[in-house]
Amino acid sequence: MGKLDGKVAIVTGASRGIGETIAVLFAGEGAKVVCAARTLKEGDHAFEGSLARTVEKIKAAGGEAKAVAAEVSQEAECQNLVDAARALYGPIDILVNNAALTYYIPIEDYPINRWMRAFAVNVHGPFMLSKMVLTDMIPRQSGAIINISSGAAIGPGRGPYQDKKVRGGTLYGSTKAALERFTQGLAQEVAQYDGIAVTALSPSRVVPTPGTVYHKLVTGMDDDRGEPPLMMARAALLLASEPAAKVNGRVTYSQQVLKEYGWIEKAVGRGIDTPGSGYSQV
Repeated sequence: MGKLDGKVAIVTGASRGIGETIAVLFAGEGAKVVCAARTLKEGDHAFEGSLARTVEKIKAAGGEAKAVAAEVSQEAECQNLVDAARALYGPIDILVNNAALTYYIPIEDYPINRWMRAFAVNVHGPFMLSKMVLTDMIPRQSGAIINISSGAAIGPGRGPYQDKKVRGGTLYGSTKAALERFTQGLAQEVAQYDGIAVTALSPSRVVPTPGTVYHKLVTGMDDDRGEPPLMMARAALLLASEPAAKVNGRVTYSQQVLKEYGWIEKAVGRGIDTPGSGYSQV
């Protein structure tokens, strides 16, 4: 018996990194997974990874998955993704909003079109997809929406600032802080339906992925200062499978929630050694 037997899940950003690992684990736990991203085939993106590869991994392990190419910043493509998932497998039980976009540029230099596009992917996409899948979840009073956040949502606090280096992460942090506020607002709205949980999950440590390596957040895929993507996948599985009343509205961190529920013995990083964002405290 898998923890997600009979469930239908959509995972965005499933072509590589955290999203790929979540999709593979969910399928291994019995879910039928619709893997969504822009990169359908190897070579379509500068980074290694594709939906085709993710689906191949799932099927090789005996799981069930389909790939749907989608640009989650666009309403029509979000609707097409949800419609395709329903046509393939039926009503949606789980949505993982993992797709994200950022450019590390100081605000004084930030191109307005890139700012707007990042908000469209990181905030507007999760809103649109959540709204669309709720039409399946509310009548059945059952479902899980997991928004993948980031430690970047934790701001630098008020001045004076001893560290005056400009790293260009203000945009990304702003979108993730917005996503965490959206998470708890939607969680409160769906609390009237006892079986629906809306949560946000961040890594306790930076996860080495093609994206984090490219942005020099880690030195490489084997950087031992990071945590493996499976840690995030297992934490997402916990949030997708625990009773809604226990987790609805949680803004949490991978190792924190895994240790809290006894899935791991030792934990480090955000949520353990440091308090995390303000939303994780309420």
